[in-house]
Amino acid sequence: MSKRDYYDILGVTRSSDGAEIKTAYRKLAIKYHPDKNPDDKAAEDKFKEAAEAYEILSNPEKRQRYDQFGHSGNSASGFGGGNMNMDDIFSQFGDIFGGGSPFEGFFGGGRSSRGNGRRVQKGTNLRIKVKLTLEEIAKGVEKKIKVNKQVACETCDGTGAKDKSSYHTCSTCQGSGSVRRVTNTILGQMQTTSTCPTCNGQGVEITAKCTVCKGDGLVRGEETISINIPAGVSEGMQLSMSGKGNAAPHGGIPGDLIILVEEVVHESLKRDGINVIYDLYINFADAALGTSIEVPTIDGKAKIKIDPGTQAGKILRLKGKGVPEVNSYHKGDQLVYVNIWTPKAVSAEERSLLEKLKTSVNFKPQPGKSEKSFFERIKEYFE
Repeated sequence: MSKRDYYDILGVTRSSDGAEIKTAYRKLAIKYHPDKNPDDKAAEDKFKEAAEAYEILSNPEKRQRYDQFGHSGNSASGFGGGNMNMDDIFSQFGDIFGGGSPFEGFFGGGRSSRGNGRRVQKGTNLRIKVKLTLEEIAKGVEKKIKVNKQVACETCDGTGAKDKSSYHTCSTCQGSGSVRRVTNTILGQMQTTSTCPTCNGQGVEITAKCTVCKGDGLVRGEETISINIPAGVSEGMQLSMSGKGNAAPHGGIPGDLIILVEEVVHESLKRDGINVIYDLYINFADAALGTSIEVPTIDGKAKIKIDPGTQAGKILRLKGKGVPEVNSYHKGDQLVYVNIWTPKAVSAEERSLLEKLKTSVNFKPQPGKSEKSFFERIKEYFE
């Protein structure tokens, strides 16, 4: 069966603005709300239908797609496929009815109250920097860090009360954190729900505060936290540890610990993504005659072969000697850039030898037989 037009559902026109659409939806939401129409399947279907129409028409981008393509224009939306969920609907209503529980001002919360209404606070997040060497980044590491943060007061066990007799269930709301009032309106008898003024939504009363934490239930403390950092992380990357931030008042939910990765500069290796670069400097004789030489890597020393006649700018690759990708088995390579070191001063004997070499046929540049340029070699390497 084809769907009804969203504008018809809300009783508005295609030229209606956002305020008119919101007002129309508010009226329908009140009229067909399940708490006002218990066990009425027809009313529940109209309630869902109105919610779907409002979800599309209240969003400028979705409304434009609907105007242009009809119902198919928002087929990827969370609504419109018969998959409506009451919790999904209620979560959309903060801007309609104002407040965390969208229908609490009309029906005492109903299905949207989600529990007893007691306010649970969450602690604030903490941010720290962790410095890592290239070796630690390549292999992954476990770091033990001392973090200064808010922790539950040991004197009062985080309650904020001086003793057990000073901490008890709120007599006004009976621990629910909210109070309800029934009023008669033209729509019938309605309930209004609001935060308990006695306990401020906590559900408990404190008659005498803890002398250490002054009733907050929190004090400054230090905790040693073990952080497992995976291999392959990079500068500026953020890791998160749930529940390792500041504690929350009165046994609430702790915040999170955000770890910012900072790379320590290596003395001889440079990182380029998952690859590692090393600048190798050899003398003219070794370049001409060839040699074997040790170069540093993340895992220690590695011996490489320099072929006779090696030109400046040649790139040698050590496969698998780079950094792994995060949460992957793939590893980069180490690229060795060959540089020919030219002495700035020579002795009289060295000068004499070089003067003789200048006239040798093998030491003269040969047109048409020159090596490829440095940039051409890099392009070939990556191709």
